[in-house]
Amino acid sequence: WKFILMTDLNILIVEGNNLEDNQFFVKAAGASCSDNLKRLVQTLEPTCSIKVINPGLDNETKEALNNMSNYDGIIFTGGAMRLNDMTDEIKKHINFASNCFKFSNKILAICWGLQICSTAAGGKVLPGKKGAHIGVASDVEINEKGKKNPIFKNKKLKFTSPAFNFDEVCELPDGATLLASDKINDVMALYFKSGKSEIWGLQYHPDYEYWQMINISEGRKERLLKNKYFKNEILFKNHMDFLKSEEKKLDFTNRTCEVRNWLNILKN
Repeated sequence: WKFILMTDLNILIVEGNNLEDNQFFVKAAGASCSDNLKRLVQTLEPTCSIKVINPGLDNETKEALNNMSNYDGIIFTGGAMRLNDMTDEIKKHINFASNCFKFSNKILAICWGLQICSTAAGGKVLPGKKGAHIGVASDVEINEKGKKNPIFKNKKLKFTSPAFNFDEVCELPDGATLLASDKINDVMALYFKSGKSEIWGLQYHPDYEYWQMINISEGRKERLLKNKYFKNEILFKNHMDFLKSEEKKLDFTNRTCEVRNWLNILKN
């Protein structure tokens, strides 16, 4: 007799923030990026086990790479760093992604995670030419190739989502497939292979709600006004009111669809 044991998913979550930015996210959004994602994954897949690491900590990345065969999938989270700053810490994030690609991994890369994984795979990231997403990405459209990709199964073909990014992928990694775009960023979703890994990247946040985006925006208000993302406080307030109106429309099933689909990809 042979018994086939059904094993629960084992997932590695890679924190996208440094320790200082982490504290800001905990205060503003009620959780670090990794904990926020962990909550969502455990809501969708209660029996899975999750390990969180920070690429800035060498002992954590070394342990993760030594145990890579234990993981069914990896999620690279969002974060507040800017790729073109290219600090030693950012180089560690890119290096860790490159090392992950040496293994047969299925990777979900969200926002900063998409930028890191795209860079590690030979793509290029620069400040967004048409501006930034401040808390929201409106009317993201899934293209013909996106409609066929399992990451968008049952997703509305045009959707508005929590999002927060100043930079964008401007050159795709070799062989990457563009899946979705909006009026601010051409690259809103990507699928590519690098090394032995498959990567699904999203330039928006299925893992966040608008109240969190409002709090993060409020925390960055002075910087946003100083850098002329809003001409004055009234326009900033109007934008926050818009986010509050979107909060009422937010549909958990559609918002989190990509994370659920990725978990299903791991199971199949």
